[in-house]
Amino acid sequence: MSTSALTRRTHPRPDLLGSQGPHQTFSGTQTFLRRKATQDISGADVVVSGLPFDLATTFRPGARFGPQAIRAASVQLAELLPHAYPFNFNPFDELAVADWGDVEFVSGYPDQAVAVIEAHARALLAQDVTMLTFGGDHFVTYPLLKAHAEKYGKLSLVHFDAHVDTWPDDGKRLDHGSMFLRALNEGLIDPGTSVQIGIRSFSEDDYGFNVLSAPWIQEQGIRAAILEIRRVVGRRKAYLTFDIDCLDPAFAPGTGTPVAGGLSSAEALTILRALGQLELVGMDVVEVAPAYDHADITAIAAATIAHDLLCLLAQRKQFEARQNRT
Repeated sequence: MSTSALTRRTHPRPDLLGSQGPHQTFSGTQTFLRRKATQDISGADVVVSGLPFDLATTFRPGARFGPQAIRAASVQLAELLPHAYPFNFNPFDELAVADWGDVEFVSGYPDQAVAVIEAHARALLAQDVTMLTFGGDHFVTYPLLKAHAEKYGKLSLVHFDAHVDTWPDDGKRLDHGSMFLRALNEGLIDPGTSVQIGIRSFSEDDYGFNVLSAPWIQEQGIRAAILEIRRVVGRRKAYLTFDIDCLDPAFAPGTGTPVAGGLSSAEALTILRALGQLELVGMDVVEVAPAYDHADITAIAAATIAHDLLCLLAQRKQFEARQNRT
């Protein structure tokens, strides 16, 4: 079994560990799960950052406000620690996590977005941390993949979405529906060991991706989906991206391109929580557009997904530490 950067870091920073409470849930510093706000990431295992960019959106804009909404929705989860449900441990006993804040984009120059995001990701990855990133529209995953593939090589993509995001791409357009075909064409991802989950939109070609459509999951069941994801990805280095429109609009109305017939929050979380054996080298949650949300249910779902992803990393760190002792 390969050893991840999480296990190789032998001296995580003490001020980035442990719970940061108690706090009132309706006040205080707005960081993800009350983690320390800092751009000094020395000694960090995981760095949370936001990419408030939505100029590649093809329908309803507003995902630039997603990172703020996810952080605000995370406060109740933070107050439940040290007992993270359903894991029943405190992930911050294992993981040193910092909230870096949001990347700034120069207004009026959307063509600079790829370079800005890629430079941000490279700078963080150079310090051997794992990135948990909040979008923004889904296009932001493309430059994140560029930086991660540069560090780790060709990746398996674990892609939760209503859409395949492989529409024709000329390598130049800013479009949140075509960037994974670009990533494939540039050799960043291996479609044969990648899986798309929750899909319910038309595509002329699957380009070799393993597609678990929403109807397939609803017919075959959650267990079958979990086993297929594990089979396809195996022990390869994987990048997980979760477009919140994977969820049915009943569970995530606050997004730019909602599609009926999707997964419920419970179905998606059950699948995610069973993926702890995957070697996740990077993760993002994207397309939360709070202007279309109701009672923050989309942001709450996104915050819970991100919380559970951190718990998966903590589980993996625990497991690798036990393996290294035997």
